[in-house]
Order: sequence, then C-alpha cells, then structure tokens
Amino acid sequence: MKHADPVRQRLMALGLAGVLLLNFPLLGLPGGDWWVIPAPVFYLFGVWAAIVGLAGMIVEKRGK
Repeated sequence: MKHADPVRQRLMALGLAGVLLLNFPLLGLPGGDWWVIPAPVFYLFGVWAAIVGLAGMIVEKRGK
C-alpha cells in the first residue's frame, strides 16, 4: 500500500483548518473595532494571511 505524500497531507489539513476558521461560527466571534479596522475584517485578513504564509512554508520546505 502506498503512503500518501506528507506535503499533500499537510496542505489538505491546512485547507480544512482554513474552512473551519472562515466558517460562520468562528467568523461571527470578533466584534467591535480594533484601532480603526472592524474586527471581522481584521480577523478575515489575519486568517487569510496566515493560511497563505503557512502554505508557502509547506511548499518551500518540499524543495529542500
């Protein structure tokens, strides 16, 4: 039986975490304003940036 590629597994886990973090129950938690930015916008951008950064680290690690 073949073993799954660990990079593929990590990217799938990251995608699943992204879906869970950007789904309504967690998306509705932040409220109010942080500095002058509404909290939900700050949360969306932060989660998006974290997902992109982690995906980049996973893919770049594969090349080494």
